Amino acid sequence: MDNFIQIDIFTSSEAIDGITGALTDRGVTGFIIQDSADFEDFLEDKNANWDYVDDSLMRLKTVEPHITVYVHENAQGAEMLASIRELVDRYAQNNDDGFYGNIRMEIANVKEEDWANNWKQYYKPFRVGKSLIVKPTWENVEPKDGDKILEIDPASTFGTGQHYTTKMVMETLENVIKSGDRVLDLGCGSGILTIASMLFGASEATICDIFENAVKTASENIRNNHFDNFKAYCGNIIDDKELRDKIGGGYDVICANIVADVIIAMSPLFNEFMKKGGRLIVSGIIDERVDEVCAALSENGWETVSEKNEEGWNCILLKHD
Repeated sequence: MDNFIQIDIFTSSEAIDGITGALTDRGVTGFIIQDSADFEDFLEDKNANWDYVDDSLMRLKTVEPHITVYVHENAQGAEMLASIRELVDRYAQNNDDGFYGNIRMEIANVKEEDWANNWKQYYKPFRVGKSLIVKPTWENVEPKDGDKILEIDPASTFGTGQHYTTKMVMETLENVIKSGDRVLDLGCGSGILTIASMLFGASEATICDIFENAVKTASENIRNNHFDNFKAYCGNIIDDKELRDKIGGGYDVICANIVADVIIAMSPLFNEFMKKGGRLIVSGIIDERVDEVCAALSENGWETVSEKNEEGWNCILLKHD
């Protein structure tokens, strides 16, 4: 029988619709919404016929607006938890006008440090593609000839390789990366895609994420895998031309394992980073958004080379010759 972890995201009534939409893009398929505004709507409904109000509805009168979701208590759930945390952090960092209220995430009945330790029991070495083995530092493996070992530990940053989106990108990288390639990892998270690229033969990389913690964690993970030929930036390339100029161009491969809306917003920008004949890998796209993403990329001159799909998630390899 599956165990679940309850996650409560506290916010404002006005922000609930936007947040649930963003959660859907991250693969969350069910929500419980509690909002005091619903109680007010109920009271103002002139067509309602009722003799009493039950306790559950009365509780809405004073409840702090929040969205409740559940994740499996396993490695996939841990990845989802990290993705949701990144989303909430993003809103908190862009809340100067208070639109998102007292935005925060709480894990019900579980201390965060306990959850971080609990998921270790689910995180074992696993193989990706033909030659890559992903493992935490506390596990030992006996590699076969030609195997490449990628070490990465669970952390608060999304990307331990367990999630379908990350795994599909690594499988694609194994077939795309050539010795000496330059790689750009946008929305780098834990840095796992950059590490995989360098294990497959890339000679240098640039990583970028909007979260300082992600850039810090990714940099540490890359160095822990004995690579140091990389540059790291924190910021949003969509609205920061100075950052785009620093990142520069001439990349052979670009990875963007993010979400549909961000990939669509980036679609006019990818080509300025890319070397002629290079390849773009986008992932983190749910089935319901894949046509929209492909249309945006096509409008900007990108042609689909191949697609992968697992459990409702999509990874697309594109070219712009």
